[in-house]
Amino acid sequence: MSRSGDRKSIRVGAAQFDAVAGDIAANIAAHERLIDDAGSRGVEVLVFPELSLTGYASPLDDAGSARHVIDPGGPDLGPIEDACRRNRVVAVVGASINTTAGLGLAAFVVDRRGRVCATYVKQHLDGHEKDWFVPGTTRCLIEVDGWRLALGICYDASFPEHGRGLALEGADAYLVSGAFPLGDSDHRRSVYFPARALENTVYVAFANFVGGHDGRQYCGRSAVHGPDGRLLAEASPDRPGMAVAEFDPEHLRQVRESLPMLADRRADPAPIQTSRAQ
Repeated sequence: MSRSGDRKSIRVGAAQFDAVAGDIAANIAAHERLIDDAGSRGVEVLVFPELSLTGYASPLDDAGSARHVIDPGGPDLGPIEDACRRNRVVAVVGASINTTAGLGLAAFVVDRRGRVCATYVKQHLDGHEKDWFVPGTTRCLIEVDGWRLALGICYDASFPEHGRGLALEGADAYLVSGAFPLGDSDHRRSVYFPARALENTVYVAFANFVGGHDGRQYCGRSAVHGPDGRLLAEASPDRPGMAVAEFDPEHLRQVRESLPMLADRRADPAPIQTSRAQ
């Protein structure tokens, strides 16, 4: 399933910062700084946390939801588009979006030319998100220099079939924008992302917040895992920054050769035999 061919390695980062609830201008400025930093470090793809432009819970305020909606074709993303263009960085950023079905919780992909080339709407809504958002109905793969990069948003990663389905469609990596607070979510973060990497033999980049906003304290530890599940890079639990690692096509090929789960998977599950033990 890997296509190493003439592909080169690419440098991928998972960014984290302390968002200001509802302050899109301040959060965009933080995005600009991190994209500039990424460019200086040779990062080619940079993933931001869930709803990174607004802070996680701010769009869930009914009275203020309209002012937290981003039009990907409008002027709001201009500074980020400029930063991506001057640094030659592809950035995955998060905000609410109006869809024909209602309000979507989205990730926008801004390419090296500074244009929004893809939008993914979160498919699996968690708890109170269901009161404000509608689930997305399509999956998303982007291609960068021959690498097929799949998008997920936070709770999507709790469903192994989400990442597996994308791997079966040819994904080489799973880029996940998250908003994991301290506590039980910190434990789940430590399990989900190496598991999604290993079981699907894909690279995984996970981006999270640090600090606190909207009454939550976030656990940071944005990370990149290799296709064997091993941790390649991890950011601080409490400071802005990024985890950065190389996606190497030859390493991906070797891992998939030694761990052929995707090739060996049975397409049709066997019937279940049920019996009662006395």
